Amino acid sequence: MEITADDLHNIDVGTRLRELRTERGLSMRSLSRLSGLSTNALSMIERSRTSPSVSTLYKIADALGVPITAFFRLEPTKQQIVFRKASERTRIPVPRGTWEGLGGESFSGGVEPLLITLERGANSGHFNMIHSGHEFVLCLEGQLEYEVENERFSLMPGDSLLFSANFEHRWRNSSNSTTQVLIVLSGFVKGESPTEYHLTTGKAIVET
Repeated sequence: MEITADDLHNIDVGTRLRELRTERGLSMRSLSRLSGLSTNALSMIERSRTSPSVSTLYKIADALGVPITAFFRLEPTKQQIVFRKASERTRIPVPRGTWEGLGGESFSGGVEPLLITLERGANSGHFNMIHSGHEFVLCLEGQLEYEVENERFSLMPGDSLLFSANFEHRWRNSSNSTTQVLIVLSGFVKGESPTEYHLTTGKAIVET
């Protein structure tokens, strides 16, 4: 499944925008400054008077420091066994990359595997990430720089990293080529969605 512009008509973006903005203590004017969108446009979206385009939603998500998936309250049926064909993966394009869910969103256990493809300059966004549980990273292709508690790790194909996710962490593709990594999030608190912490739009730090 790929989330496209058509899906925006099936979600309550306005309510989620208000929730996320309020949680972060941001005024409409502050969000306008961070996103580059007018206060009038944001107000219209928040009051559900208009539906944002995909590109506009990315700008709002980046300003809030959340992935675009934070606006989608997808509640699939949880199962103890999940088989997922490659063609059935949840695919979400983000600036400079693609996020692919590998079944964790449907699994009843506390494990979420993700396949992330990152173009040159892609990064994890404005803020350091921190969430419950553990994080495992395996570099499949290219090169990825991970920073955990101010310690930097450069991952090449075959290299892996495992750490407690309650440490502040961030990542970026500082190479000149496309990078692909497998990330497995596990042991997180029930009800928490670590994917939302992990996958921001990544436009805050752009390598040139």
